[in-house]
Amino acid sequence: MNIILWLVVGGLIGWVASLIMRTDAQQGMILNVVVGIIGALLGGFLLAPMLGTGTINSNDFSVASLGVSLLGAIILLAIVNLVRRGTAR
Repeated sequence: MNIILWLVVGGLIGWVASLIMRTDAQQGMILNVVVGIIGALLGGFLLAPMLGTGTINSNDFSVASLGVSLLGAIILLAIVNLVRRGTAR
């Protein structure tokens, strides 16, 4: 049951991050889940130790962990945009 919750929350985080970064038209549902989960990993490595919280990948579904996961997904999309187009936005 945790895996289903993890996929759903990862998909929602990826979708919100793609709306913020304006890449929603280029992504489908599967890519939103991938962006949400990989973004949560990235946020867990970069931001979680500084803020003292977990991410959705560590089964911590608090507001702080959702924020860290969202920031990680936004950072991931910014890196992809930099590689693809040469600009962060």
